[in-house]
Amino acid sequence: MDFALVLSMSFLAAVANGHQTQVQLKPDKPFQRVQISENASIECCYSCKENTHVTWIMNIHIVNGTTKPRFVNLSDEVKAEPMTEVDGVKCHRLILKNVRVDDTALYQCFINLTSRRFSIFTHGTFLQVYIPMHKTFDLSESAKNSIIIAEGVLLLLCVLIPGTMLLCKGLNLDDCNSIYHQIQRSHVQGPYQDVACGEIQLEKP
Repeated sequence: MDFALVLSMSFLAAVANGHQTQVQLKPDKPFQRVQISENASIECCYSCKENTHVTWIMNIHIVNGTTKPRFVNLSDEVKAEPMTEVDGVKCHRLILKNVRVDDTALYQCFINLTSRRFSIFTHGTFLQVYIPMHKTFDLSESAKNSIIIAEGVLLLLCVLIPGTMLLCKGLNLDDCNSIYHQIQRSHVQGPYQDVACGEIQLEKP
């Protein structure tokens, strides 16, 4: 039912497009992002010397990329504030309390001139309702900095300790002295040893 009414109003707005100069639309806030369970405020403003009647429309995005328009159902959680006018600019405001994910949609004002068959849609504001991600650990900035410094110190120790141990093992003077003496003895004795010649006794036949 709402969809048919919105289509009929859209047709009337298209037919009366030649009289659009009667209503001068002001820029709307194109995008608004609100956390779930918070309040949202959407506003539409325009200039018009004639009396107008405004209805709020929400366009819900469907899976296949199209939108489904319907009237905004006013309740205790969704209220349309009275129109305000300053210097000829009329503004309407829609208040949504405790927003839900289902409230995500493109909200527009449908302006109808009461004196003639002329209607027009405002540019609209897209409201996105998001669910915040909960942190596993709620740490302060000072705690985070302390953890980063501790990680850096541990990393430095993991690099220095094994390297120092290898360096000390390579510079062991006792091992170096023993190896040096072995080399010296080998040069003094020579590469060959004399074979002691003893008496050779031949076995008698």
